[in-house]
Amino acid sequence: MQVAKEPRPVPALSFNSADGKPMTLADFRGKTVLLNLWATWCVPCRQEMPALDGLQAKLGGDDFQVVAINIDTRNLDKPRAWLADAGITRLAYYADPAAKTFQELKTAGKAFGMPTTLLIDPKGCELATLAGPAEWHSEDALKLVMAARGK
Repeated sequence: MQVAKEPRPVPALSFNSADGKPMTLADFRGKTVLLNLWATWCVPCRQEMPALDGLQAKLGGDDFQVVAINIDTRNLDKPRAWLADAGITRLAYYADPAAKTFQELKTAGKAFGMPTTLLIDPKGCELATLAGPAEWHSEDALKLVMAARGK
């Protein structure tokens, strides 16, 4: 995890909600967010999804949310089916079928591969980034998120 020297605004990322409505990262202002980009073709992404689901179950609420954005560009039904088959039930479904979120983060020097994760403060500023998978339901991850939430 690469911690930002000082909180920096995250690009105005846009994606779709589960019902296809356009959203932006600004819709989560006021919450600490663990933003994760994932795809069904990414084995490490699939491996970390249960941990993200567990993190959302343990800490998700009014002041924290895991926002896992799927960037599959083909077979747009596959991600939802995979989540159901894997028993991922606590994460809301977000999608960017054009994968623009990844490209915008890559351009900003924040995405180098998949999965890509950013810890974002309630003002929409980056606190830390991680390239690659993590055990998001581990004690260390829980402490990191709780510290970001100020708890």
